[in-house]
Parts: sequence; C-alpha cells; structure tokens
Amino acid sequence: MAEYLDAQSNPDASKYVFAYHITVMNQGDRPATLMTRHWIITDGDQEKQEVHGTGVVGQTPTIQAGEDFQYTSGVVLDTPVGIMEGSYQMVDHLGAPFDIPIKPFLLSAKHMVH
Repeated sequence: MAEYLDAQSNPDASKYVFAYHITVMNQGDRPATLMTRHWIITDGDQEKQEVHGTGVVGQTPTIQAGEDFQYTSGVVLDTPVGIMEGSYQMVDHLGAPFDIPIKPFLLSAKHMVH
C-alpha cells in the first residue's frame, strides 16, 4: 500500500513524496533472509530509476516459516503519479539464493491527478 505525503511534498518544485508499506510473508517451510532489494521506479513521464541495496530499512531480516516482516519506506518523484516494482533477493537457511518478485503498485497524489 502506498500513500501520498502531502505535508512533505512540494508540487511547485515537482517534488512528490510517497510512503509505501510492505509485508514480506514467508509462505515456505524454512527460514529465509532478505539480503538485497531491487526497485524499478517509473514516474509519470516514463523516467525510470533503479535502486539496488542491501536489505530494507537498514535490516536484513530473517523471516521464519509462516511469519512475516513489515516495514515502511519512501520515495520521491518528480511527477504526481508513478509505479514501483522490483524484487527481493533472499537466501534460505542453507544459503541457497532465490528471488521474490514485487508486483507493480501505483504511487498517486490523487488530488493532483486530472
């Protein structure tokens, strides 16, 4: 889920700030650790930026089977609308890597969209 942060944004300067809330669920039968992330962020002008980094919000959480990890982060766009998608790179308890795709989700400053 994403939300527009009106108080932190400045449309006159083409600065639109969004928070997004993520839940990573481990639906497997063994623990897994979130090692890195890869985001593709596309603004309303179809300008893309890619973000690669270690973990999320300064953490590389290990998520037990059947449990989840929740976090909130943010992104700044030059346009009132955009899309985020990407993947998390995980490792299981034996060190075997696997990816989790993140489906595209909308970033929208609703009151700014015509």
